[in-house]
Amino acid sequence: MTPIDRRRFLGSGAAAAGLASLGLPLRSALAQSGEIVIGAAPPITGVFAFAGAGLHAGLGDWVEWKNGQGGIAGRKLRYVAEDSSYKVDQSVAIFKKIVAQYKPPLFYGDSTGWAKAIAPELSQLGSVLATGPSFASDLADPAKAPYYFMPGPTYSGQIEVLLEYVSRSAAGAAKPAVAFVYSDTEFGRDPIASGKAKAAKLGIPVVLEVVTKPGAVDVSAEVIKLRRAKPDFVIFHGYVLAPIPEFMRQMRDAGMNARGMGTIYTMDKTTIDQMGAAGAGFLGVMPYRYSFDTEKTPTMALIREVGSRKPNNPWQTTFYTQGWLVGMIFEQVLGRTLGAKKELTGPNMKAALESIGKWDTGGIFGVPIALKTHSIPVGRVYLVKGSTIVPNSDWITIG
Repeated sequence: MTPIDRRRFLGSGAAAAGLASLGLPLRSALAQSGEIVIGAAPPITGVFAFAGAGLHAGLGDWVEWKNGQGGIAGRKLRYVAEDSSYKVDQSVAIFKKIVAQYKPPLFYGDSTGWAKAIAPELSQLGSVLATGPSFASDLADPAKAPYYFMPGPTYSGQIEVLLEYVSRSAAGAAKPAVAFVYSDTEFGRDPIASGKAKAAKLGIPVVLEVVTKPGAVDVSAEVIKLRRAKPDFVIFHGYVLAPIPEFMRQMRDAGMNARGMGTIYTMDKTTIDQMGAAGAGFLGVMPYRYSFDTEKTPTMALIREVGSRKPNNPWQTTFYTQGWLVGMIFEQVLGRTLGAKKELTGPNMKAALESIGKWDTGGIFGVPIALKTHSIPVGRVYLVKGSTIVPNSDWITIG
């Protein structure tokens, strides 16, 4: 943990102790100071730490940068975070603790499990607007989960972007065939039914579905099935890395020309780099520009500038960009609510969120976006080319 991160985690506790020593109730003192607290339960350790560290750094750096610009509506921000270790019971406990102690209007969680566990409490509280790294399709529902939003397209939306790309790549009347390969998990199954429906609507044949356990598994039997089915594209979902590289290696050894495709959490450069030679030519959907994209945009330039102040950071991960984007969305919600002279309540912040339309993020997304549906149905297909990842489509809006 860096000194800055340690200050983020521990500074809130020191402040609480100091206020208590003065005999001041913490909530009253915070209200008097005008600070706006952003709570978080990032997975700094545990199985999702490879992403959690970036998510935490991106949101934390954004808060520090924004305070350096004067805050929001003249009020400074405070980022209060505790490591969840990617454990639902722990992240729920952190949420309850931070909400009880600091009354934050905004919170960043750590997982689909956390988001689904906390959704009823968010509705009951009516005072916190939350988000997290999950793109579970059923969470993008303003009626059932009114105080949760996601900073990108749902998993179903990501599959739709890939299928739109496949459809547009057709050279003639016949559409390319696809196969779905997904993990036997809730994460893996999430977009498959809607993906098949979208493929049928586009006239794309789905020639095979393959279901595996997540992680390192023997895929030789599944590759034989794929070779017989002869798909033009193989869409992987429900994995981060393994067993995708093994699929790609064995498919090439079998003489298959099918193109592999992945969704967001496979497409971070740190993951692609681990694929090695198996990742050459891999395609995937990404809702955000990469920090190393050659296209010049102001927000990505700012992310590179702020991130590069830390040692050994020649570029920022997708997770860092997502954390920064979450801060920007929080700013829109806070600014619109306070600008209308309304209190930071759940209903008021939900209305502010849903009013975001035709918003220019300064280049994180390549097109103006909206959050009326509590998700952002935009993505672009990227290609793994040599040691980098380059755009291979226009920005695609679905829905």
